[in-house]
Amino acid sequence: VSTSMTINSPAAMIFAFYLAVAQKQGVGFDKLRGTLQNDILKEYIAQKEFIFPPRPSMRIITDMIEYSANEVPQWNPVSISGYHIREAGSTAAQELAYTLADGFAYIEACLDRGMDIDSFAPRLSFFFNSHLDFFEEIAKYRAARRIYAKRLREKYGAKNPRSWWLRFHSQTAGCTLTAQQPENNIVRTAFQAMAAVLGGTQSLHTNSMDETLALPSEKAVKIALRTQQILAYETGVINTVDPLGGSYFVESLTNKMEAEANRIFGEIDSLGGVIDAIEHGYFQKEIADSAYRYQRELEKKEKFIVGINEFVEEESKVDIPILTISPEVEIQQRKRLAELHQSRNQNEVEKSLLEISEAATSGKNLMPVFVKAANNYVTLGEMVDELKQHFGTYEEAVVF
Repeated sequence: VSTSMTINSPAAMIFAFYLAVAQKQGVGFDKLRGTLQNDILKEYIAQKEFIFPPRPSMRIITDMIEYSANEVPQWNPVSISGYHIREAGSTAAQELAYTLADGFAYIEACLDRGMDIDSFAPRLSFFFNSHLDFFEEIAKYRAARRIYAKRLREKYGAKNPRSWWLRFHSQTAGCTLTAQQPENNIVRTAFQAMAAVLGGTQSLHTNSMDETLALPSEKAVKIALRTQQILAYETGVINTVDPLGGSYFVESLTNKMEAEANRIFGEIDSLGGVIDAIEHGYFQKEIADSAYRYQRELEKKEKFIVGINEFVEEESKVDIPILTISPEVEIQQRKRLAELHQSRNQNEVEKSLLEISEAATSGKNLMPVFVKAANNYVTLGEMVDELKQHFGTYEEAVVF
């Protein structure tokens, strides 16, 4: 079993709960396999679900990468994510460059900690968007692998070939789905998935047609799953590695994407690196400008979206099932949390919170104390509140 967790700011604590369950079930950490998203840099850049300022957040992630390398060797402690950067409105080249720059920042933080590059780089993974421009997306993936392999070998001195591999997951672009004529989203998802496969993705998520309207229904999820299965079992696209390699057009696009990414790396470096660029508002402004340009192109019909600015059906009705969630789910969870507070050993809770406080100030790796706290039923909110006292919280500057 491999477990995937889409969690970021509190990822270390959620991981600690998972490890505590493993201990209670008698499962060794060396047997655990899975992936945490845990990419805090892209939160500051695009998704905005951060808690602490960038520098202490980087310390927590470095703690997790180090702990995983030593204690949970089959775990991927971070999935460096361009998906949300693209969903926020970036171009393909910006998604590529910002994602890899984030990855290089994590690598450099680990190297500054004294870790050997080959002790942790093979477990780093990436997560990209698959958007509308079919060949541009394929070129983006090909350029990503090329840039990453060169940098790991030539700058960071990785000797293990597995450290050079850019292993990545792809998800079709949620921002391209439309509430109008939602069945069209099935087709969009299919060709976006095909681009990811032709670009060499290791794993794939296909969005459901109704995700602009609600959480997906069972029917919509099944169609999304069947889309992947048709690609895998019927089309033959899995039979050849890099099937478009050698195409003049694709190779030219790949070279262009690599050159543009390297130009953007230069801009980031000139600001002092990723964290300084975040604090300067660089990424936020660049993405906002790109999103604005894209919207203007749609409004001027320089780009087309079927059902939105062309082939519009003014009186069309949504005729697909929509999923609804019962409020009873929240009620039951609140009840369980209240019962936990009553039944746990409060003295052990207080000791664990003190240990978290001491580790936060001393620089000691936080993961062991998080795992102990999880075993003592310290809640996520309590751990976060304890860290806030030392790390503070973050509010980004407004940029125009």
